[in-house]
Amino acid sequence: MGVDLRSMLNPKSVAIIGASQNPEKVGHIILQNYINSGYAGKLFAINKDAESILGVKAYRHIGEIKERLDLAVIAIPAPFVPQVLEECGKAGVRSTIVVTAGFEEIGQKELQDQIVEISERYKMPMLGPNCLGVIDTRARTDTLFLPTYKLSKPGVGYVSFISQSGAAGSTILDLIAGEGFGLSKFISYGNAAYIDESDILEYLMNDDDTKVIIMYIEGIKNGKKFIEVARKVTKKKPVVVLKGGRTSVGQQATLSHTASLAGDYQVYEGIFQQFGFTIANDLNDLLYYAKTLVSEPAPKGNRIGIITNGGGAGVITTDAVGYTRELKLAELSDKSKQLLRKKMPPLVNIRIPLDLAGDAGGDRYETAVAAMRDDPNIDMIIVIALFQTPGADSGVVAKLVHFKADIEKPMIVISIGAEYTQIHNRMMEESGLPVYDSPSAAVKALAELYKYYNYKGRK
Repeated sequence: MGVDLRSMLNPKSVAIIGASQNPEKVGHIILQNYINSGYAGKLFAINKDAESILGVKAYRHIGEIKERLDLAVIAIPAPFVPQVLEECGKAGVRSTIVVTAGFEEIGQKELQDQIVEISERYKMPMLGPNCLGVIDTRARTDTLFLPTYKLSKPGVGYVSFISQSGAAGSTILDLIAGEGFGLSKFISYGNAAYIDESDILEYLMNDDDTKVIIMYIEGIKNGKKFIEVARKVTKKKPVVVLKGGRTSVGQQATLSHTASLAGDYQVYEGIFQQFGFTIANDLNDLLYYAKTLVSEPAPKGNRIGIITNGGGAGVITTDAVGYTRELKLAELSDKSKQLLRKKMPPLVNIRIPLDLAGDAGGDRYETAVAAMRDDPNIDMIIVIALFQTPGADSGVVAKLVHFKADIEKPMIVISIGAEYTQIHNRMMEESGLPVYDSPSAAVKALAELYKYYNYKGRK
């Protein structure tokens, strides 16, 4: 195993160096977030001018604390970071997170090299600098210096998120909170001066609370090291990656953002494809693919059954399936056709896509899903529920959620609409049923699900 991040993600004792009485200061916000998250370990504030901050006793420097600390979060101006890291090393601190910016990303390579040398000398793993740090939802660790009222935090789940960019990371965290799947860990690593993306990926590969890994990266620090980890990780769990800096102008932007050399995107893409990474082209892809991969079982094949209560939506979804290279439309078995003809009203055409008509309620959906669940010709099911139609209401949701609890095939929902629709969508999402707001997004997510398990099955 590579770098052990347990003292960083699940620390029993944390010192905030640069904790401040000023609510606008980074150190104050980090301390406040630890308190708000319900962190149960020991908290220490380091501030030479205060006796206590937010009810937490303050110390002038870390050497005054008479116990060994698992983690020090450093939020002070860059020129003072080397001295403080030296003090952390002498005090036996197990790991540090340097959220401070002002290092190699602005040309201060010598200063960054200095803090790396100190961390290596004391064998004290350091995350950052120029990063947001970490969240561990189970350990209630939260080093982010973003006010709680500005950022929705995801609930507890099994998706872990690695982000080179703090700003992109916080945006995606906010979006995850609204997508219905929970978070296990978030790690923002910034300049990757000591701990890099490969170290984090390897740690999460062996983390029992992580079932799917998503990544936003701009560059890879050590290509050979990354390839060695990439070769192993997707044999155990899916990795969805969004690469920033694909174009020449984007590559220039990454250099000033996190001091990262982005390199030729085609090289990265080749590595990702070779080792079975799921490649996202934008933020929506990153979220939609993760939502499907964390919730759905491995499909036995690529044949798609479609149920709809709107003919047009069924046609558009069928077209989306046709546009993919991975998926194909299923054909109902004779047994399913006989069952459906017997139970469906005459206006329902017994074929895929199976259009239940606009007056379809929960009972009709129940019959259709049960038939496709039991049909050996169907490997995955897409259910379209348009809540604007007369028959669609919470009864449809109840039936779909009931099936989701024990169905062994991937089953996802397409549901498009405003307030009334969103109420029902949240009900389904909270019950573990993935919902998508467009046919193309839903179909692409199932295609990536199939691609990943097909890759894994070949290895």
